[in-house]
Amino acid sequence: MDNKNKPLSPHIQVYSWHISSLLSITHRIVGIINFFAIILISSILIFNIQSLQILFQSFFGKFLIISLCWSFSFQILNEIRHLAWDIGYGFDLKVSKITGIIAIVGSFILAILFYTLGRNII
Repeated sequence: MDNKNKPLSPHIQVYSWHISSLLSITHRIVGIINFFAIILISSILIFNIQSLQILFQSFFGKFLIISLCWSFSFQILNEIRHLAWDIGYGFDLKVSKITGIIAIVGSFILAILFYTLGRNII
């Protein structure tokens, strides 16, 4: 049996990316990042709170806060989307695209909102 001429399935040049597949991959990566971020922030808070304050006053710290605000916002909105799927709603291709775009745009809006509210409170 000659396997040289058989195509790979699904091949990267043939497979077309959809918003649902991109959001699924991003959701998994963001979940791992959030897991380690919670562990890191909790351990810093337990051992030394002053180093956390110094970190958050730097440019890198502010970038880290905004990134974590986005990642938690994206995780929450995408989980709501998955919850609707578990109930049985939103499997239509059109609805899936719309909810995916809402999750992306909403996560950026929530990240900016959380950052500005948190900055004004603290």
